[in-house]
Amino acid sequence: MRRRFIADTFSPAAGHPTHAALTGEQAAHLARVLRAQPGQVYDIVANGFLHRAEITSVSELEVSFVLHEELEADAALPIHLLLAVFKFDHFEWAIEKATELGVARITPILARRTEKHLALAAGKRAERWRRIALESSKQSRRTDIPEIADPAQLAAALAAEAAPLRILLSETEQTLTLASALGAPRLASETWDRSATTLAIAIGPEGGWTPEEMSLFTQHAWTPVTLGPRILRAETAAIAAIAIASAAMIP
Repeated sequence: MRRRFIADTFSPAAGHPTHAALTGEQAAHLARVLRAQPGQVYDIVANGFLHRAEITSVSELEVSFVLHEELEADAALPIHLLLAVFKFDHFEWAIEKATELGVARITPILARRTEKHLALAAGKRAERWRRIALESSKQSRRTDIPEIADPAQLAAALAAEAAPLRILLSETEQTLTLASALGAPRLASETWDRSATTLAIAIGPEGGWTPEEMSLFTQHAWTPVTLGPRILRAETAAIAAIAIASAAMIP
């Protein structure tokens, strides 16, 4: 299996690119560690397309490629994860694993019960979270990188959500499971469009959503579901929910 990298630059900038380059740490790794040479072939992701690519030049600052045929690749799961901000080490683990599982987008949510110092610092962590998603995409051999949005207030995020199916993990829901909410009759319809975000999943902070926030979800037609009788950490609930949704959405 050929090594795969995600291009730092590519041209043309629109459509199917024909040339790409790795720069910075990626270029240094190829040049110093892998001892890359012109003529060697790797798999390169450029503008969301996976190509067989041949090295044309190598330096520790830039490794250039000419892109050959496009290869078959899996699309991201059309899932938007709205994840309330919690302890950063656990939150970053959730971003890493959600990326590995294939979600298309993650929005950090500043909930009422998000600890104040975390909410204040979240904006400065967004670029770090994007780097984590990038590295996790490379590790899991994704052909795209999930969008990591800037942290948002819950009301604004709910107002902007366009996914036709909106799922809220709720500690107060005891009957409707996520698996049931994603039941076969719905999946058999034409509503599951892998080219667009068709499912949004919201997961609250430690301590859960406030009654006022639950009312907001109701106003915006979110469906509360349960993952079962056990109390899960937020990061565990995120991974479990994505896994269940993935099993339902992939034929």
